[in-house]
Amino acid sequence: MKYSIVTFGCRVNQADSLGFEEEFRARGAAAVAPEDADVVVVNTCSVTASADQSARQTIRRLARVNPDAKIVVTGCYATRRPDEIAALPNVLRVVPNDDKPRLLSLIGGSVRLEPDRSTADRFGHGEGSCGAAIEPGMAGRTAFTLRVQTGCAESCSYCIIPSTRGLPRSVAMGDVLAEVDRVSAAGFKEIALTGVHLGSYGRDLTPASSLIELLQALNDRCPGRARESTLEREVLERAGGGAPASGVIEAGVLFRISSLEPMDCVPDLVDLVATSDRFAPHFHLPLQHASNRMLTAMCRPYTIEYYAALVDDIRARMPHASIGSDIIVGFPGESDDDFGQLVSYLESSPLTHIHVFPYSDRPGTAASAMGDRVPGTVVRDRAHRVREIGRQLASSFRAAQSGTVRPGLTIEDGSLAVTDNYLKIRIPPGHARNEWVQVTVD
Repeated sequence: MKYSIVTFGCRVNQADSLGFEEEFRARGAAAVAPEDADVVVVNTCSVTASADQSARQTIRRLARVNPDAKIVVTGCYATRRPDEIAALPNVLRVVPNDDKPRLLSLIGGSVRLEPDRSTADRFGHGEGSCGAAIEPGMAGRTAFTLRVQTGCAESCSYCIIPSTRGLPRSVAMGDVLAEVDRVSAAGFKEIALTGVHLGSYGRDLTPASSLIELLQALNDRCPGRARESTLEREVLERAGGGAPASGVIEAGVLFRISSLEPMDCVPDLVDLVATSDRFAPHFHLPLQHASNRMLTAMCRPYTIEYYAALVDDIRARMPHASIGSDIIVGFPGESDDDFGQLVSYLESSPLTHIHVFPYSDRPGTAASAMGDRVPGTVVRDRAHRVREIGRQLASSFRAAQSGTVRPGLTIEDGSLAVTDNYLKIRIPPGHARNEWVQVTVD
């Protein structure tokens, strides 16, 4: 049986899709392009109306180019609007988020799959496709995305995700550590830790734990990285305009912490990232707005003063760290003065990259009932302005890193590396995918 998986949205969805990949492989299925698949799983997002539209368009296109395909749809849009999804062409089944762990079992009666096999057979000594081990490059991903938590109990007025993901639920720490052991043994050298509300990790466990306790356990358990394989590095010559890279370096697992709410980025966590070589100097801290009036309307539990002090402290302690953020423009009631405050802060901030979201109405949220809507043309103009600021911030950060040497993990065909501080650097040929190299930023 041939399968394909199409994923929209956040790293949590990416982690869920990696789980589907493993299950399909364990049952003898072969990964192919969506146009050639017997079964296509579409893992949807619903954070904006645009995300919903993209999912619908993709499903219709798949049904058109591959009319024999059985389409299984899951994710947040499928959970929020199952009837809309079920009415689309070729949709075999709609699987809500809570049923994702049983997805293959739920569709097993409609598609031909081999019986599941034991973990030892699937990822150890099994032969053939049913015994195919996970490995870097699976689903085109060199780093492994590990979901340690799902669900959210926050009440941001614009967000529909708590109703599609449910209350916070954490993976037991022992299970996380065991999964890290399995993934690192399979050859993965970078693991991105993710969750819907990652900072709430452990609060629901018995006994209660915390994200910093998990990170400290990972820090103590895993070997360090970035040790030179020889005393004398072989420095490759510049090729094709790319930056030079050294030979391969021996390294343990690097952990990249996914998006954190600002109030969850506590001093102990910043200290750990600043002092340990196990964690990437990379933060993603959604701001959403720089006007306190807007933050209050959004039900965000911090002020711009708190946020600015947090990122300023990170920058002072880690001048090389990347610091990304999410911004919403055009929220109901956003005035010219509110937007001016946002622009003023962003232009002088230490942020290195920005994801810009024009406000998207989500029926069922508190913001959906608010009046004083910002005209669409104004929203688009404001989004354009903030994206331009984001490009300037990214350019300034890259210029500031010029001449520095960073550890990078090779991806794709080995001619591109992603540094620990999240820069993509073209490097000379001669490396395979999934190698740690020292990269000079040019």
